[in-house]
Amino acid sequence: MKTKTITMVGFLMICFFSLSSMLTVNTTEIFEGIYDGKEDYGYNFIGIDEDEEEYTMTFQEVDKSLLKSFDLQSEDLVGTKFMVTYTITTETLKDEDGYEDEIETYTIVALKKL
Repeated sequence: MKTKTITMVGFLMICFFSLSSMLTVNTTEIFEGIYDGKEDYGYNFIGIDEDEEEYTMTFQEVDKSLLKSFDLQSEDLVGTKFMVTYTITTETLKDEDGYEDEIETYTIVALKKL
C-alpha cells in the first residue's frame, strides 16, 4: 500500500513540476513586408519601420494550409508584398535550478498579396 501511495505522490509531483516549469503565451500580430525568401532558419520578409529603415522579420513556421496556396519554398514569390498575420508563441521554461528561459516562435497563420 505504501508503494502505491508513494508512486501516486511521485506522479502528481512530476505532473505539477511539468506544468509549473512551462508557460506558453500566444499573441497575434499583423505585418506588411516584401517576401525575401526561405532560409534554413525560417521565412524572411523585409519591412520598413517608422524611420523608413529596412528590417527583416523571420518566421520560423508557416501554417501548412498556406503552403498549398503560396509556394514559399520556391523563388517565384520573392519580391512580392504581403500582409502577414502571425502568432508569437512565447514559451517560458524553468530548469531544475529555477532559471527561466524564454523561447519565441513566429508562425505565419494568414497571407494576403498586396
